[in-house]
Amino acid sequence: MNFEDVAAAAGKLQAGGTPVTIDAVRDAIGGGSASAISRHLADWRAANETPPEPPKAELPQNLVAELARWAQQFAEEAGTGTRAALARHEEELEALREAGDALETERGELQQQLGELTAARDDALVSVAERDEEIERLNAELRNAKQVAMEALVGKAKDQLAIEGKDAQLADLRTQLEKGVAQNATLSDARLAAEMELVGAKTARDSLEAENAELRAQVAALRKKG
Repeated sequence: MNFEDVAAAAGKLQAGGTPVTIDAVRDAIGGGSASAISRHLADWRAANETPPEPPKAELPQNLVAELARWAQQFAEEAGTGTRAALARHEEELEALREAGDALETERGELQQQLGELTAARDDALVSVAERDEEIERLNAELRNAKQVAMEALVGKAKDQLAIEGKDAQLADLRTQLEKGVAQNATLSDARLAAEMELVGAKTARDSLEAENAELRAQVAALRKKG
């Protein structure tokens, strides 16, 4: 027994208006295993039988109308909460949109501030670089000034040493000059004394000459009388 035997027997039963069952097929082919007939019969039905259409579910008109009314009422009652929820959602969405707009505006402002801060930072960096250059220039000038001051101090020290040497020479000259002045003063005093003595001597001489002249005059007068 094979599928063709089962299919041929099932076809004859169906054509004769007899229900196609395992027992009917087994009787038609004169025996066989029920499990094998069932397996071949399932394949035959899948290929030849059309599944019966399920009966249509038709409701009474009054029931349909009542169900429609109930559905409408339910939809309205359910829609009340839904509409309220939708309204809340709309409000929340509007608030979110406003918050989003505010955030967008704030982001734009922050970006602008960031740009300004970046520009300020760049300007500050340029200023710092310029200040560093200025500090380096001033440090170089300070080093040069220190070098010049050091050289000036060294020169001044040398000059001071030279001046001190000259001061020592001047002190010696001053001592010698003072000694000379003292000697000159002594000599001047001696000269003055000599001059005074000379004046006295001249005066005495003049007196003597006057007395001699007077004596000569008296002698001459006496001679004339004698």
